[in-house]
Amino acid sequence: MTDQKSISAQPDDTICALATPSGAGGIGVIRVSGLGAFAIADRVSVRRGQKKCVDYSGHTLHRAEITERDGEVIDDVLLAVFHAPRSYTGEDVVEISAHGGPVPLRRIIARLLESGARLARPGEFTQRAFLNGKMDLAQAEAVGDIIAAQTGAAHRLARRQSAGFLSRAVADMRSVVLGVLARIEASIDFPEDVGELDTELCQREIAEAQTRIETLLATADRGILLREGAKIVLAGRPNVGKSSLLNALLQTDRAIVTPVPGTTRDVIEETLNLRGIPVRLTDTAGLRETSDEVERIGVARTRDSLSDADLVVLILDATAGETPEDTALRTELAQHAPLIVWNKWDLLPLEQAFPAEGLPVSAAICWNIAPLEEALAERILGGAAPAADGAAVTHARHKHALESARTRLHDARQTLEADLPADFVSIDIRGALEALGLITGETATEDILAEIFSKFCIGK
Repeated sequence: MTDQKSISAQPDDTICALATPSGAGGIGVIRVSGLGAFAIADRVSVRRGQKKCVDYSGHTLHRAEITERDGEVIDDVLLAVFHAPRSYTGEDVVEISAHGGPVPLRRIIARLLESGARLARPGEFTQRAFLNGKMDLAQAEAVGDIIAAQTGAAHRLARRQSAGFLSRAVADMRSVVLGVLARIEASIDFPEDVGELDTELCQREIAEAQTRIETLLATADRGILLREGAKIVLAGRPNVGKSSLLNALLQTDRAIVTPVPGTTRDVIEETLNLRGIPVRLTDTAGLRETSDEVERIGVARTRDSLSDADLVVLILDATAGETPEDTALRTELAQHAPLIVWNKWDLLPLEQAFPAEGLPVSAAICWNIAPLEEALAERILGGAAPAADGAAVTHARHKHALESARTRLHDARQTLEADLPADFVSIDIRGALEALGLITGETATEDILAEIFSKFCIGK
């Protein structure tokens, strides 16, 4: 296990990376962090009065020129100076705001590298912030979630995690469990002073921790869905209006629509904000037997898309009714429990009764699309509890850790009920604490840290 205190000392190397997106832009920001950040900034820049960076007050901006070794000016920049520990990483940090063209930014980074810095690894700035106690592991993960958020709801959830809502909830749980452990250890080590273990009190406190875990776990399905998104696949035989429905949901002409069956021969995927849920909406080739080689490849890709879909929408042509091909598709897709949608309803007589099963729509005139969106969101969310304004679970890693803690606490209660020695209860309680510590990082292994921060972009 990692000992956060033992590895929180600043490493000797100084890292640098572009902190803004690559490509042309008005401004590009290069971040430099580490023990040598100020000295390296002094070596590559010329400033009025040539005052050293270490002598500047923290959180100040200074105009400078970044120069080559021979004195050639690369760019006019602003240097932002942050003294340890009052910086993002907890180390000395210099942020260079330069013109956002790829050439000057590349030249500045090259100059920093030849002056003693090295290029940062993905997520290394945030990893150093974690190791230096600027944030815990759940908050560090939230930094990546804020960047990757595709909807307002996902962003708000990531912001709450970044602000420590989940961390505080976990800390409160660990505090309760630690109290139980302290009581058990005291009864083992100092039986003459504290007497026998109060098993009823331990049972109540463990039950309290279990309740808090269940409350958090109730938010997991929706929280993870808001962060990761869902995949919806539009399926059906050719010419039932899959592409038209894709366009209607996206409110744009993304897919080509013609009266010719088999127009869509490949998988088309677009992102949709569905009631705050980021959705990958997939239009597919019509499912049918065909001798056309290109269309056959499209049908094969359709079946591949179905295999990892969170929701399948089976679209039927209301003007044709359910054909034998449709019935065969129902059977083929039964394992996915598809949502049935009857398209082209506008072409039926006005007195036509709505179907007993499925939702009538008209993609061509965007009729009944809002109720379809509600039905899609309801099917995706299922019985998931709404993400509360407070703490919520947003990562499968957190969910698994809470489930593990729940299991260990259950085992501890059973051990108490069986009147087994307190040492056995202590083992289960320690296991629960270790599981909870995985969320905020107290018990995270080096492998876990490497896996988490490798998913970050370089420069964050």
